[in-house]
Amino acid sequence: MRETEPESITQPLATEGDLPSGPEQSASGASHTYQADATAVDGDGRPVHRFWSARRVAAGIVALLAAAATGLLLYDVAAVRADRPAMRWRRRLADELATRHLDDTWMIAGAAVAMAIGLWLIALAATPGLRSLLPMRPPTGDPGAAHIRAGLGRSAAALVLRDRAMEVPGVQSVRVDVSRRQVNAQARAHFRDIDEVRADLDAALTDGVRQLGLARQPVLFVHVRRPKKG
Repeated sequence: MRETEPESITQPLATEGDLPSGPEQSASGASHTYQADATAVDGDGRPVHRFWSARRVAAGIVALLAAAATGLLLYDVAAVRADRPAMRWRRRLADELATRHLDDTWMIAGAAVAMAIGLWLIALAATPGLRSLLPMRPPTGDPGAAHIRAGLGRSAAALVLRDRAMEVPGVQSVRVDVSRRQVNAQARAHFRDIDEVRADLDAALTDGVRQLGLARQPVLFVHVRRPKKG
């Protein structure tokens, strides 16, 4: 084993296919590109999309606040129609709206808060959520299971890939981070040549990512270095 200063090699590797789309460089060049697979489709031939969150907490909070505000307003309106005075808060609110100008600090602050809440609700309604759940490819070979949808948690996928990486000879420790678009693996090699460790780690993680069965294969980035001396 060579006694040199701590060295590192960063290797981007696309794991979305098996066939090379261009000439491969040498190990020291550190770049391999593969032809990407087509996006996975479901039983109806449509692309597999992310899971949508039910947003039960946000919807429940909005429904409760809207019901409370509407009920209080209707009660006050009914009381006024019954020749009773309006509630103090409604008289105060009407006076404030009638006397304050649009450039007043409290008016601007209230409008900003209302706009922020509205944008937040629109974002919740327009985005799928459940970012920690990765959609998987639908099962093949069984016509009855063509419409089954399955998902894999990002933490579970990272744990599986970490176990695969630790089986590579020469890997002392490894950290794997999985997102929807890429997999980042940072490993420490305590023996063997670092180029050999990187090549074996690339092969193991490439096969591991493929066996996860994700609908959209993420891009794999592998970073191997020696542990610091001392």
